[in-house]
Amino acid sequence: MRLGLINSAFAQAGRGTRFGLEQTKQLGFDVVDLLADPLDMSADERRLIPDTCRELELPIVSLCCVALGLIDFSPSVRRFHLDRCRAHLDLAAEYGCRNLLLVLGEYVWQQEVIPPAEQWRLGVDAVRQLGRYAADRGLKIAIELEPFRLSVVNSIDSMLAFLDAVGLPDTVRANCDISHLHLVGTPPADVARLAGKIEHVHVSDCDGRVHGDLPPGRGVTPISDYMAAIRDSGYDGVVSIELEFSPQPERIVEWVAEAQQATAQIMADLGCRQPPPA
Repeated sequence: MRLGLINSAFAQAGRGTRFGLEQTKQLGFDVVDLLADPLDMSADERRLIPDTCRELELPIVSLCCVALGLIDFSPSVRRFHLDRCRAHLDLAAEYGCRNLLLVLGEYVWQQEVIPPAEQWRLGVDAVRQLGRYAADRGLKIAIELEPFRLSVVNSIDSMLAFLDAVGLPDTVRANCDISHLHLVGTPPADVARLAGKIEHVHVSDCDGRVHGDLPPGRGVTPISDYMAAIRDSGYDGVVSIELEFSPQPERIVEWVAEAQQATAQIMADLGCRQPPPA
C-alpha cells in the first residue's frame, strides 16, 4: 500500500495550495488526494496543482466530491449535481487520478416525507450514470461509507446493497474509511465482506462516539486491526489520511506530521507499505 493525504488538511487551516502540496511531500507521503471543486477553481489554480505535483513527483490519486444533491427530489437540482460530478470526473482524468471519491449524503426529513426507497433509487440511478461516464475516462468511483444514522450508505450491508444495485462492479466500488467503520460498530473482521470491492481507503481516529478525523493514536479506533483486515482482503492501493478542521490551525504542520508518523508506523508494523520508487 501507499500512504497519502487529503489536501483539505492544509486548505481548511488557511494554508495555500502550493504550501500544502510541498509539506505533503516533505512530510513523507507517497501520494496526495485532492478536495478541489472545478466549478470554483481559477484557471491559475487548475494549472498550479498538476504543475506543482509534477515538480514534487507527488502523484494525485483521488479527487473528492461531496454531491448531496444527487438524491434531491428536484430534477433541476439533480441535473446540476450530475453535471458538477461530470466536471469532477473530467478534472480527475486531466490530473491522472485513479478515482473519484463520491459522498452521497443523507435522507431528508427523517425519511418521513419522501420514501427512502425513492431517494435510494435516485442515488443508484445517478451513480450508474456517473459510473459509465467515469469508465469512458479510465476512472473508477469510490463510494464513501458515512457514519451517520440517515446516510444513504452507512454500513457494510448498505454499501454492498448499493454497489449491487448500481451494477458496475469494475467501476463503482467502495471507499473503506477506518474511523467511520468503527463509529458504526463494524468489527474489523467484517471488512472481509468487501474483499474485491475496495477502491480506496481513508484513515483517521475518533473518540468512538462522534466523527472526529483525528490523527491516529489520539482516539480509540483499533486502526491496526482494521488495516490488517484491509490488507488481508487483498487490497494493495492507497491509504489516505483524512484530517479536517484542526483545533490548532496554526500548528497544522505538526498535526499532519503526527498523523503521518503514526500511520506509517502502523503500516510498517503490518508490512503493508510499498517502498518508495528508487
